[in-house]
Amino acid sequence: MSADVRPAEAVALSKARLRLWLRLLKVSHRIEAVLRERLRDGHGSTLPRFDVMAALYRAPGGLKMSGISGVLKVSNGNVTGIVDKLVDEGRVERVPVAGDRRATLVRLTPEGRAHFEGLAAAHERWIDGLLAEVDAATAAEMTAALDRIAAGIERHIERQGERA
Repeated sequence: MSADVRPAEAVALSKARLRLWLRLLKVSHRIEAVLRERLRDGHGSTLPRFDVMAALYRAPGGLKMSGISGVLKVSNGNVTGIVDKLVDEGRVERVPVAGDRRATLVRLTPEGRAHFEGLAAAHERWIDGLLAEVDAATAAEMTAALDRIAAGIERHIERQGERA
């Protein structure tokens, strides 16, 4: 017999959480699709390139490839091709690390920094327009709720790791 023996409230809460997840995923995917389209059509760029440049913009001294991968939570292989193209375009440069002949830092060139600042301003306008229905109070409430969710996910993952 496969009847669910959980109390009705627990089942309803579980279903509500599942609907929330699906809604978050749908909205996130839609926003991402719009951003990808606008970066591609209006700027000849991609979201992964934008993300790499954003990581480098936040680290003016540069990052090692592993640092970029860590910030973006992707493999070094994913980052290498993007960085190679950005180097070819003069948007980033590889700089040797003093005292470590094998390591290099990747950093934005002045042209890359200026280019990214233009992209970042456009990105902010796009997000502002896409989320125009969200007022300041709602944005703050949703941000706080998502922060609680993120922290809860990390606690859940840690507890699961203890059971493994």
